[in-house]
Amino acid sequence: MRYIEVEKKYRLSDAGVLKARLAELGAKPAEPTRQIDAYYNAPHRDFLASDVISDWLRLRTEDYGASINFKRWHPIDAVVKTHADEYETSVGDAEAIRLLLESLDFQPLVTVDKTRQAWALPDFEIVLDHVVDAGDFVEFEFKGDAEDVSDATQRLDAFIVALGIELGEQINKGYPHMLLGRDH
Repeated sequence: MRYIEVEKKYRLSDAGVLKARLAELGAKPAEPTRQIDAYYNAPHRDFLASDVISDWLRLRTEDYGASINFKRWHPIDAVVKTHADEYETSVGDAEAIRLLLESLDFQPLVTVDKTRQAWALPDFEIVLDHVVDAGDFVEFEFKGDAEDVSDATQRLDAFIVALGIELGEQINKGYPHMLLGRDH
């Protein structure tokens, strides 16, 4: 399922319990990294115009590089999203991309400043995020081979349940939504 992202996000109530459970399963943490995500609005289509945001354009800089990413969340205009088309690639010069976007009239919307620690298991990536002005979260993303979005979602849900720990409230919006004060 190349270019499709299936993930679930929760407000993280106890990172220690989750880290211990992941370690029991054989996951090892990567070094934490700081990510600065600058989100942009398109000049030809206002991403914020609809009641439910379904598109994001992001330029990320972090400790070891930079990337540009576009996501279109599905179902379009649904409050609870099931998956996203995701197109991401690394960039060699983030400042050049920022200048390019602004020269083409893409307007900065919001910046998300977070510290992220990734954990990997076969078929799953788990990231623990501390987001400035929003709090602590965990995102679970399906990374394996699946027949379709439904299969990937079922496998992700089963993995989360099998953890057998209390995670906190499930969150159905992105960090930019939170910082912009948007419910969806």
